[in-house]
Order: sequence, then C-alpha cells, then structure tokens
Amino acid sequence: MASATYPFTAIVGMDDMRLGLLLNAVSPAIGGVLVRGEKGTAKTTSVRSLAALLPEVVTVADCRFSCDPAAPDPTCPDGPHAGEEGDARPARMVELPVGASEDRLVGALDIERALGEGVKAFEPGLLAAAHRGVLYVDEVNLLGDHLVDSLLDAAATGVSSVEREGVSVRHASRFLLVGTMNPEEGELRPQLLDRFGLTVEVAASREPDERVEVVRRRLAFDEDPAAFAAKWAAEEETLRERIAAARALLPSVRLGDGALRRIAAVCAGFEVDGMRADIVTARTASALAAWADRTDVLTEDVRQAALLSLPHRRRRNPFDAPGLDEDKLDEILNGFEDEEPDTGPEPEPEGPDDDGPGDDGPGDGGPGGGGPDGGGQQPPEDGPGPDSAPDVPQQRQEPAESGTGSESADAPEGAPATGEAPEAPAVAASAPFRTRRLDVPGLGEGADGRRSRARTAHGRTTGSRRPRGALSRLHLAATVQAAAPHQRARGRSGPGLLVRRDDLREAVREGREGNLVLFVVDASGSMAARKRMSAVKGAVLSLLLDAYQRRDKIGMITFRGAGAEVALPPTSSVDAGAARLEKLPTGGRTPLAAGLLRAHEVLRVERLRDPSRRPLLVVVTDGRATGGPEPLQRAARAARLLAGEGTASVVVDCEQGPVRLGLAAELGRELRGPVVTLDELRADSISALVHTVRTTHTRRAA
Repeated sequence: MASATYPFTAIVGMDDMRLGLLLNAVSPAIGGVLVRGEKGTAKTTSVRSLAALLPEVVTVADCRFSCDPAAPDPTCPDGPHAGEEGDARPARMVELPVGASEDRLVGALDIERALGEGVKAFEPGLLAAAHRGVLYVDEVNLLGDHLVDSLLDAAATGVSSVEREGVSVRHASRFLLVGTMNPEEGELRPQLLDRFGLTVEVAASREPDERVEVVRRRLAFDEDPAAFAAKWAAEEETLRERIAAARALLPSVRLGDGALRRIAAVCAGFEVDGMRADIVTARTASALAAWADRTDVLTEDVRQAALLSLPHRRRRNPFDAPGLDEDKLDEILNGFEDEEPDTGPEPEPEGPDDDGPGDDGPGDGGPGGGGPDGGGQQPPEDGPGPDSAPDVPQQRQEPAESGTGSESADAPEGAPATGEAPEAPAVAASAPFRTRRLDVPGLGEGADGRRSRARTAHGRTTGSRRPRGALSRLHLAATVQAAAPHQRARGRSGPGLLVRRDDLREAVREGREGNLVLFVVDASGSMAARKRMSAVKGAVLSLLLDAYQRRDKIGMITFRGAGAEVALPPTSSVDAGAARLEKLPTGGRTPLAAGLLRAHEVLRVERLRDPSRRPLLVVVTDGRATGGPEPLQRAARAARLLAGEGTASVVVDCEQGPVRLGLAAELGRELRGPVVTLDELRADSISALVHTVRTTHTRRAA
C-alpha cells in the first residue's frame, strides 16, 4: 500500500526543527515543540512525518481512550480494565483544526439521555484520541480562546474533564503537543506559548543547491509516494531504532549538580519568568545526552538545550522578537570553565571550548540568532510629554487651516512658510502606556475576545432559547420549566421528570468579542514636529498593545503628501503593526479625506470577508486638512459616509500648544464618535471614556 506520509529522513535542512521534534520523541516530558516560520517551510510535513517514527503503543482492546493495560486509567469511561489484554498499534497523530468546536476537542455529552435516562452517553473528542500520542495544531496562534483554555487544562493536568449541568466525565489525556505557526499572522497567547517545551525558528534556505534538492525530492514523492518511501525505508528504520535506543538510555542519564548549576545560571542570567524554563532545559539536556548515546550531560548539551527552550520565554511584550544572545550564553557557561566535572570521567573541560552544538545538533548553533533586544520598542529620545513650542511659529498660518488649501500650514518647525514640507525621517515612539478600553456599542456576535459586548459560547448567562443543532450548553431551569406542564399528559407516574427533545433549552450567554481596530494615522507635515510625532507613535503603540491583549485584528492606514496608503492590511499580527509604525516617515500635505475614504474601502472589503467581526475606527490626527479645493469640506463628507454606515469611531486629537483650532472635535462630530486627547487616552487620566463611547452612539441611534 502506498505511503501518503513524506519520510522524515528525506527532509532537507531544517536541522533545528528536526532536532526539536526528535528530542520530544525521545523524552515526551519535555512538553512539546512550537515551530515558528514563514509559509512553505515544511513545518506541517515534518510534524506528520514524525508520527511514523514513534514506538508502538499497547492499549486495552476496544478502549476508546487508549488505556495502558499495565496501568489503566481508573476514571476511564470505558473501564474498569483490570486484567484485560492489550493490543499494539502505531502511535496516533491527531490534528486539531483551528475552527473546531469545544465539543469536538473535549468530547460531547448527550444531555437528553443524561436527564431522561440517567445514562452518561459520552462521545470522545480529540483529547481522548491524542492520549499517548501526538496532538498537532497547525496555525496554533489562530486558535480560539475557548479551545486554548481546554487545551491548557489538559496539558497541565494530563486529564480532560467534560461537565454539563452537574454531569461529569473525566479521562486521561497525556500527549505530545506540537504546534506550527506563521508569526506574520499574529503571536501566540502567552500562557500557551509557555506551555511548549521547545521552540524553533525555520526559514527557507537561500542556497540554490539545497533548494534544488528540496524540489527534486518533493516532485519524486508526488510522482510515486510508495517508491519514494521505499527508497528511504532503511534510513527511516535506522532513525526509529535510534529513537527507541535513546528512550531506553534516558533513565540512565546522570544530570549532576554541575549541569544543574549551569542550567540555573543560564535561566537566571536571561531573566526568564518562573521555574518551568529550568525544568524544561534540564529535561532537554538529558535527552540530548541520550540522543548522543551518552549517560553524562555535558556543557554542550546545556548550551543546545538553552537555545531550544529559552528564546520564547524571554518575551516581555508582543513586540519583542524571540531570540537568545549566544555571546551572553557562552559567557555564562564559560564562567564554569574551571570547575570540576560532575561525576566520574566525564570530559567536562572540553565543553566550553566547543562553541557548536552536540554531535547530532544543527550546524548553525540553533535558532537563537540576533540579540536579545531585537524587535522591542525603542526608548524615546526626547521623552514623552506635550510639545508646546511648535504651535507658536505656526500662529500666522492658522487661518489657512480652515480650508483654503494652503500647503504652508503643514510645514514642520523651521521649514519655509511656503511650498510643501520635506519628508522628515522616522522618529522613535515614546514609551507605551496602559490605555482606556475603547469598545463598539451594541451587542455583537463576533469571535471571542476581550473588547466589546457580544453573544458568545462563554460568559454570563442572560437567557435561553431552543437549541440550534446539537445541544451543548443546557439551561436547566428553562428546560424544566418547558417540560413541567406536560408531565400529566405524558403519563408520568414516578419521581423522574419526563423530558423530550422539544423541552430542551440552551443557555444564551454574553461575553466579549474581538474587533477589527483600524487605525487611520496622520503622518503629514503638521505632525512632523519631533516630540509630537514621538508622542503620537507612543499612543498608537499603546493602542496596538491593547489590541493584542483584547484579541483584536488590526489594520493601519496612513495619509500624507498626495494621498493615503494601507500601511498594514487587517491582520492578527500586532507586532507587524508596531514594525510599520516604527518606520513611518512624516511630511507633506494633509489629505485627511483620502485617509477616511481609504478606511471606508478597507472596511467594506472586510465586511465581506468577515461579516461578524465589527470594526472600530481610530483616527489619530490634529484634524487639519490641506491640498485640493475645500479640503475640510471633503473630509467632512467622507466622515459622514462612515458614520452613515454605522462605523464606530474614536478621534484621538493630537493638537497641542496654547493655540488650538478644534478641528479634531469637528471631525468627531461628523463621525458621531467621541474625541479624546493624547493625555485623556491614558487609563489613569479619565474615568468615563468607555461610557462616553457608548453614550455617543446611543444618542446617535435615538
């Protein structure tokens, strides 16, 4: 029979990824591996190929929960299994789709039979199927919060629980968690990120010869999978035997005090949070020793283990790129150079002299790359705070801002009063701060998140309704109330309640949804004053961080010079928005109308793609408009177009100084949304911003 799985040993390059997967095959206690990288880098192929290399699993015959006959689960719904025979089968690799329901993940309980017959009729989910195997999540960063919560519980406890109105089912669920993701599509929730034992970064090779070999092998596999698999069968069997041998050797590996001190020093030196990093690094170092057919953990094992287990645990915010400073790592490890070996004849002194990984590790020293500060926001050069100077020399230009089309009003400080202002270089953002929550009024039905009110599968119960499809969330009181009037007609004679399908009611719950937060940022000459633009970027950066925490999608439009452009199409990658913001130049005219019209077009397209996700428009500007005839009037018409379609908007007024025109306030009135200053945007500056957003739109609806 032709094999549909690409051989693991036929994968070209990707040394870090293959090593991370193999170490977890040797020691599942490491806790899984997260593979981060661009699309088309064999992430999914590698994970699926791993399952064929895992040792067989002995399970109780006909047990849907893969119980081990030597130590059966006492809570198994198919049990008890005392004294039953076992059957050997290949280890499973179960895939969790991003769009799966919670019942598909944890299992479904038949509430109708539970209430009417007192029978626990349970249909196992993916967590049961993955027990003693591999649970694979492609695009794990796009997984819904409701699935992440259940996944975290099972990964932490090794047990999956399903509870529906007092009826509970529990079963063992211990699995190797493997996730793949493209960072461009958004980062991973911190709690789930820390749950992965190892992380590796992958990228397509830039070497022509290696790329040619990748294509050659893939074409050969697609043409005849069986022949291609047969060609690599010997290598696959050798690797399978090596995994089994390393697993058998692992309990004999000695992790001495010297290695433990090195691990503790490295984790403390890189200031990782908690103790999970130390434990995972220790397990990984032991697995590396077993993989190299050694019983002693060397310094090179600690080094390679740190490169795999620490990068993703050093992130302090979503704008920090994962990575490890290898020079600093070597400096910490070299501090132990003169110490005695841990035990026996271990060749410990040779470890620090070898800067590379173990015998079977990748040749480039792991995924670390880069320094520890890559990707983080830069400290403000001028510091936060209002810029009081720029408005003074512009006082003679203020009348032109009322809509005469004068270009001189957009000139930054020190520029000539006539002609278009030159482009100013990008400036660093000021330090981010905690912002007030801006939400969309009304009640939505979008994806789970933490911003606006919505009907969701989780949250507080607000009512009941007839089930739409399979019943998942029983409203017990409403069900009893619906069934009670019919008990005599149904011939009830005993104490039990006669419940029929038509009586069942499911709970209607209210929680929070994630929104599409679309930023429209003024990058014109009127914003080019250094301190002002630094403060504006700091405010947008703060709102981006808030969007990340509230599970929003974000997009960014900038307008300057001759028009507006989509700097960042709607995405879940908030750090991509921060990167675009950091490089944003300023200068030129202020085509405010073009920015608003471009926002209208982006929102129109997004409503077609994702109609349930409600947008929130955040316009960051001082309200000025120049260029072309009647620029303010055209901006007002564009604002009324957005307001007429019910787009929730907030205007962040960036005007500063003693002389203010109040143009941002006029824009807010046209958009029918609140206006807040940069200072008022801070969480500790005002107490009723959310109320203001809601009240403004309520007044509009009335």
